[in-house]
Amino acid sequence: MTYSEELADRIREIVGFREGVTERKMFGGIAWMIHGNMAVGLTRDDGLMVRLPADEAELALKEDHVGPMDMSGRRMKAFVVVDSGGTAEDGDLAGWIDAGSDFAASMPPK
Repeated sequence: MTYSEELADRIREIVGFREGVTERKMFGGIAWMIHGNMAVGLTRDDGLMVRLPADEAELALKEDHVGPMDMSGRRMKAFVVVDSGGTAEDGDLAGWIDAGSDFAASMPPK
């Protein structure tokens, strides 16, 4: 299954105003980078990957519709995956995108 172009367009509308935004195909989906640092991504099953500080990612796992990011059986501690229930509303989607984008923007450019 490929990722949803409709959801990708919604993400572009939210993240597009930020400085240094680029898109990159990865993980069978698409990711948005801020100055070369991954902020958010869209997986094949329309899960929204969000990059957060590790302590914030751990707290986010307690929220509805949020699960751990797992790559090949290995948990990525600075990422969470938000399912479609957590991104259906524009405000919820924007909140996750802003959190990931703010963290990526705080990192040194690559």
